[in-house]
Amino acid sequence: RPHWLQDNAGLASLPHHPRNPVKFKMSPNSLFAILLRSPWWISFALVGLFSLAAAAVLPREYLFAGILGTFPFFAVGCVAAWRQWRAPSAARMAAAHAQIESLPWRGFADALEAAWRTGGHTVERLAPGGAADFVLTKDGHTLLASARRWKAATHGVEPLRELHAAMQARGTQAGLYLLAQGSLSDNARVFARDHGITVVQGDALALLFLGAR
Repeated sequence: RPHWLQDNAGLASLPHHPRNPVKFKMSPNSLFAILLRSPWWISFALVGLFSLAAAAVLPREYLFAGILGTFPFFAVGCVAAWRQWRAPSAARMAAAHAQIESLPWRGFADALEAAWRTGGHTVERLAPGGAADFVLTKDGHTLLASARRWKAATHGVEPLRELHAAMQARGTQAGLYLLAQGSLSDNARVFARDHGITVVQGDALALLFLGAR
């Protein structure tokens, strides 16, 4: 599945497919993944706690090795701190959400295109009325994005089926489905997961929108 570049930074970009298909993917429920999503100081607190425990129970000749074992938590704390320092403030995120919901289609589409181009992507707008609204290309990889129903009250599986059919017709295996309002049904979410479609909503959409600024 595609992954988000800069997913916790101030800018979000379209999914990127590396040329080397072998890559490490951290489980979202692993301890380090949870720590990356947590306040940065928690990781450093664990470093201090484990270091004190090592000093209390290990012989002096093994103390350095025990403290060195806390390095992964220190590294995770540094990454979490860097991401959280670069992340937009709550006020900026709230303003982005409000502006997204107030924009007409043309303004929303212009902002999306600007954000994707900022990320180095070639953007082609498609004719209205189709299953997809944009063709995005970067590093030889192409995906389709559907965004016109971003203000719909409900999002079922049918528009995702149509997007997937358009992806197959274009010969691409990745797609984006963007929504700012309403909710995505469970069936639609499962269909997206199983067919290479990334759903962009909530803060992920706000981060993408902020990339245009």
